[in-house]
Amino acid sequence: KRHVSDGDYFGIHGLLDRQTYSIDIVVESPGLVFKFAALRVAALFDNPHVLGFFQGLQRNDLQNQAALSSSSMWLYKPLGDVLEKLPISTDETTSIQDAAVLMLKHSVSSLLITQQETLVGIVTDRDLRNRVVAKGHDSRLSVSEIMTKAPVQITHQKTVFDALALMTEKNIHHLPIINKQTNAPIGMITATDIVRQQKGNVLFIMGALSKADSLYALTRLSWQLPHYLSSHAKRMGDFDIAGKVLSQATDIMTRKLITFFQQAHGKAPMMFAWLVYGSQAREDQTLGSDQDNGLLLAKSPNQTQAEYFRNMASYVCQGLAKCGIKLCNGNIMASNDALRLPLDKAIDEAKQWIASPTKSAIMHFNIFLDVRCAAGDIDLFRQLQQARQPLLKQSAFLAALARHTNDIAVPLSVFQKFVYEKDKQRKDTIDIKVKAIALVNNIARVYALAGGVQVPSTLARLAALPQQAGLAKKDADNLRDIWLFLNRLRWRHQLDNKATDSCVSIGSLSSIEKHQLKASLKAIERAKQAMVMKFSGGMG
Repeated sequence: KRHVSDGDYFGIHGLLDRQTYSIDIVVESPGLVFKFAALRVAALFDNPHVLGFFQGLQRNDLQNQAALSSSSMWLYKPLGDVLEKLPISTDETTSIQDAAVLMLKHSVSSLLITQQETLVGIVTDRDLRNRVVAKGHDSRLSVSEIMTKAPVQITHQKTVFDALALMTEKNIHHLPIINKQTNAPIGMITATDIVRQQKGNVLFIMGALSKADSLYALTRLSWQLPHYLSSHAKRMGDFDIAGKVLSQATDIMTRKLITFFQQAHGKAPMMFAWLVYGSQAREDQTLGSDQDNGLLLAKSPNQTQAEYFRNMASYVCQGLAKCGIKLCNGNIMASNDALRLPLDKAIDEAKQWIASPTKSAIMHFNIFLDVRCAAGDIDLFRQLQQARQPLLKQSAFLAALARHTNDIAVPLSVFQKFVYEKDKQRKDTIDIKVKAIALVNNIARVYALAGGVQVPSTLARLAALPQQAGLAKKDADNLRDIWLFLNRLRWRHQLDNKATDSCVSIGSLSSIEKHQLKASLKAIERAKQAMVMKFSGGMG
């Protein structure tokens, strides 16, 4: 027995299974039901997209072909998937002349320099012009004399978007790709490669942000972001990367503000890591996202050091606010003294979360479980992550997180009708962020913590979950499609209505979108129940 409502289908399973079923229909409220001849519907199954859609309904999958064919999804491709050639490399003892001959032979504009298979440098055709030909350098000397040492690099599991953002910020045209486990170079991506891959580019403003030389210039550029996104995000697939664009831009603004402060007040008195939480950490910021950040210090500061970091945090947070990233109403910001912690205290804080994961406590610290280092010492941040990981995998803690998420109801009634927000001007709205997207984020977070996955992005977590985490690949893929679909609805609402909330009007959705939204909410409810059963023994 199941309830159906506006936009739902029933009776299709008999056609798919090629069996005849009797169907008893009980009408609970007046409505219009369309009846189609079975043979006419079956004829449509010759179209693989139609057949795939209805098979997906039978499997409870969300149909999301648009995500697969979107013109902007190329940005989500892992770099390992777009590499077409093996890396052209040579040892650092190779002569400049031999290096040039090697580049000519393989028709490449750059050469990776290695030492015992580890990347130590890079030489480009520009280096040969500027450092050899123009200066009359002896071409018999070792290529190590002219190479760029310790070049900017990226790991193979990162995306084309990550590479483009890094190249834009660093103003480079050649980016070595290395294997994360071995640090051995496996390829190279160039600006030309990306131009060849792309079908549209929404990132030029990030280059301008990275070159800003004052707070005024940074502020002026940052306020162009909403207009720029609304101008370039035209297709549903474009919304898939809009949050990543905005988050990357906020990262750049943060690093620029730290640089401006240090230019005026000197270098930091100790190593630090600027941490970002929530949507910025997950790289799914929207136009309504506020700041969520903190400061991790290498050790407890003395009074003078504490004053330096207090002033830096205040400057950066106020600077971000001037750039359009509003201050956090809950004061989850580095300017809050409680969120500037030395490493040992940050580890102790995690132990307190584990010791007392009450509902009110979870509502407070949940945001800190999605964390990323946006600036400063990445090794310091990794020390924190390594210390926290075994703590956050404890079964009682995961059970508490699972129960907390399961207690949040999806906006569907027992009769499978949408439950709308109260006290809104429009009476048919649902807060997509709170009632749907956040639930997928929560589910992915619990499984990621259980599986030891440390990336904060929801999509990256779902893709990286190991088999022992307990979520089948099919279910993870379905949650990914659901997240993308919901995110598109949210972004379209914000851009079309010049809004910063996530309250989507159901009346603005097409019939198929209403159906997919309902299917998504049902799938989220099933995923919640499966999660609480796995981690909490079914005790909600």
